[in-house]
Amino acid sequence: MRLTRYTDYGLRVLLYLGMKREGLATVPEIAARYGISENHLTKIVNELGRLGHIRTLRGRNGGLALGREPAEINLGALVRQLEADMSLVECFETGNTCPITSDCRLQKVLGKALLAFLAVLDEVTLADLLVRPAGMMRVLGLEEALVP
Repeated sequence: MRLTRYTDYGLRVLLYLGMKREGLATVPEIAARYGISENHLTKIVNELGRLGHIRTLRGRNGGLALGREPAEINLGALVRQLEADMSLVECFETGNTCPITSDCRLQKVLGKALLAFLAVLDEVTLADLLVRPAGMMRVLGLEEALVP
């Protein structure tokens, strides 16, 4: 399974905000640190805000911060929210036209694999990813930030 860039970038935004616990971050700041498009990131930030994972403050002194504690942000739930399509193969989709679906065992195996993938993510919170993040903080230029 491969997560979309949308979900990947969403996870990166949350990691960044989780490491930068003091003060607010901005979309241009995060986009520059990760080398990704501001326009694409803006869409993701809006979705994360709508879902309550981050809070956005508009205006001259505005910016972004986590909307809930890192321990309250479950990766499995987040991936389910951000991934528009979890269909691994055609037979998972509505309107499936694969001629072997009724006799194929692959669908069951892949379904089980997808559930296992999500079960592992269900065991992890953002807080788990923020344990001793010194290396990531250095790479992102957040050495001064304090992580509880």
